[in-house]
Amino acid sequence: MSDIVNAAVEALSAKLGDSTLDGSAKFVIEGEGALIIDGDGVRASDDEADVTLTADADTFQSILEGDTNATAAFMGGKLSVDGDMGMAMKLGQILS
Repeated sequence: MSDIVNAAVEALSAKLGDSTLDGSAKFVIEGEGALIIDGDGVRASDDEADVTLTADADTFQSILEGDTNATAAFMGGKLSVDGDMGMAMKLGQILS
């Protein structure tokens, strides 16, 4: 796994804190790899998930740092969502 994915796992774990996700979400960081968020926490993995969010490394980092709103990134075409849109919305609420 790439250093970017490993750093993302750490950052998302810290951001989630004690929050849990009722379901699963996968972030695909283009050219770097993927990570899963589910009831067990955050881990580097390319497993199947209820929703898959895909972005480049810069967009993903900007969302994590709070500089870019995930909804704005989606509407602007910088973040694609495939699968359960409701799960994506829940994840957005947890991470904001």
